[in-house]
Amino acid sequence: MEFLQDPTVWVAIATVIFVALAAKKVSTAVAKGLDERSARIRAELAETERLRDEAAALLAEYQKKQRDALKDAEAIVATAREEAARYRTEAAASLEASLKRRERAATESIAQAEAHAVKALRNQAVEIAIAAARQALTQNLDPARSGALIDQALGDLEKRLH
Repeated sequence: MEFLQDPTVWVAIATVIFVALAAKKVSTAVAKGLDERSARIRAELAETERLRDEAAALLAEYQKKQRDALKDAEAIVATAREEAARYRTEAAASLEASLKRRERAATESIAQAEAHAVKALRNQAVEIAIAAARQALTQNLDPARSGALIDQALGDLEKRLH
């Protein structure tokens, strides 16, 4: 056992023991670091999945809100069209009523003008008849009797014609 006397052998044995002990500690530290890293990665994956689920829920919520907003917009447009149709109908009815009122007013105005013209014509006819009666009576009757008859006839004629 002579080789045990050689210091190189003891140095080699010590080195092997040292490396074995160091390897055990290093492997434990590496395993611990890998386990920690694995746990951290698992936590990050779980957080990522949670965030993905949250994003999917938000996307679904916003899509629902968008559909609801689109339905609301369509309802508003439909309501606006109905109101426009109603306003159009009301405007047509109002225009027709206004035209009828104007036509009635024009007819009444024409009737009043006609009545005024008839009255003026009647007054003029009365004046002409009175003048003609006065002339006929003054030429055919004596002046005393004709004056009384003329006054009486004029009074009766004015009452009947007005």
